[in-house]
Order: sequence, then C-alpha cells, then structure tokens
Amino acid sequence: MIIIAKRLLDIKETCEYLGIGQTKARELIRGHNGFGIQIGNRWYADKTKLDLWIERNTL
Repeated sequence: MIIIAKRLLDIKETCEYLGIGQTKARELIRGHNGFGIQIGNRWYADKTKLDLWIERNTL
C-alpha cells in the first residue's frame, strides 16, 4: 500500500496542522508569506513551503 502525503492543505487542514483558528489561518495563507496558493476562489497552503516558512520564522 502506497501512502502519499498531501502537498496542499485547505484552511481546516492548516488549522489542525498549526493548531490555530480559521481566521488566523486565512490571514497567513492569503498574506504574502510565500506558501499560499489560490486555485479559483479557494486558498491552500503548500505544506513544503509552509514548513520552510516556519523554520525561517521561529527562534
């Protein structure tokens, strides 16, 4: 059985992944942080870029 990890996280998945609320998740994803991706009218977080952003912005 092959398990493929998701590359794009929707708002709810981002909330669960980061442990934050939907308002803050939307704010981060729609900001100019480099990990938000808009497809149509929906926003997603690129998990790989999100992880890099976290690394760069934590002490």
